[in-house]
Amino acid sequence: MADAYIKSQLMTAGPTPLPPAVSQVMAEPIIYHRAPAFIEIYARCLDGLKRVFQTDNDVLCFASSGSGGMESAVANLVRPGQPALVASCGKFGERWVELCEAFGAELVHHDAGWGSKVEPEDIDRLLGENPSADVCFTTLSETSTGVVNDVAALAEVARSHDVMLAVDAVSGLGAVPLPQDAWGVDVVVSGSQKALMCPPGLGFASASEHALRYAAETPGRRLYFDWEKTVKGQRNDPPDSPFTPAVTLFRALDVALGLIEEEGLERVFERHRLLGRATRAAVRGLELDLFGPEDEGANVVTAIDLPEGIDGAAVPKRMRDHYGITIAGGQNKLKGQIARIAHCGYFGAFDILTALSALEMTLRELGAEVELGAGVTAAQRVFVEAGEPALAPAAGA
Repeated sequence: MADAYIKSQLMTAGPTPLPPAVSQVMAEPIIYHRAPAFIEIYARCLDGLKRVFQTDNDVLCFASSGSGGMESAVANLVRPGQPALVASCGKFGERWVELCEAFGAELVHHDAGWGSKVEPEDIDRLLGENPSADVCFTTLSETSTGVVNDVAALAEVARSHDVMLAVDAVSGLGAVPLPQDAWGVDVVVSGSQKALMCPPGLGFASASEHALRYAAETPGRRLYFDWEKTVKGQRNDPPDSPFTPAVTLFRALDVALGLIEEEGLERVFERHRLLGRATRAAVRGLELDLFGPEDEGANVVTAIDLPEGIDGAAVPKRMRDHYGITIAGGQNKLKGQIARIAHCGYFGAFDILTALSALEMTLRELGAEVELGAGVTAAQRVFVEAGEPALAPAAGA
């Protein structure tokens, strides 16, 4: 196939595709970040973020990737020489480890294993063994493996030890439920480029009043990511930012949050459930194995164990180069072993069916004994049973 005739389709868990309305608003002329026109947009975004985070907290905003939101949590909550627990189950849980080490924590690291969930009983045991730990860091959706942790149960354990829980929800926020206030999660961090349907460049941290007070007790060792500075600006009337905000990205976020509100957050979650269920059904239809546990809540990205005897690293490359479908392969120790198809953000049923069709063809071409159409058919059955209204993102998108 000639490259000029390949229509590209992005099926990764970040960056994710943008709704046309989000792309279009970023082409409008730049505006001054202290002007009333931007302040109105900024205030609307701050309010809309609270609804997606399902919190009354201030959602603190930074011009950064989601990792910047994570660094803000560590910079404000970690005290040098004091224990901090990290419970990881993949690459992005291990980023908490790197950050805690960088900020001088006495690290207690629980590695649940790539492809496994963090179990509440393990956290209960470790917090009992480390009574001076004040904070535990973990992950909602581990993008490297597709695993979604039971944050509600982990938060309950953390509360029983009077320990703050900080959660990386960079890929999971807006795709799977995480009602921060209802579950009592002290800190939730996220980013713009995944289920929020925006380009990379905005990092978020929603911190409870308890977490904000704890951070304020130990000032210093941070400037740009200082929560006290940011929350002070955002609580002004009208709100402002202590540093120049990413004006164009906030215009995009304003539109994206409007689309999420138009669709309705519960319907957004249901769409992600449907897309995840259909993708997992396709894997079974192809007689392949999921990487990690079978989980009805794992609706951000589906990780597929690739068949033995094929070049696993060639799967995403061939899909991209020959069919224009960009999926993700395995990272670090899983490189060449798994393929990851995302369904978080601006995705509908036919995005999934197209990607599955390309995956089947690619596997067959690389020598795997898969039945063409078997996975697509299994996914189609899921969509047909669900009915048409659940198949597409917000109508305004």
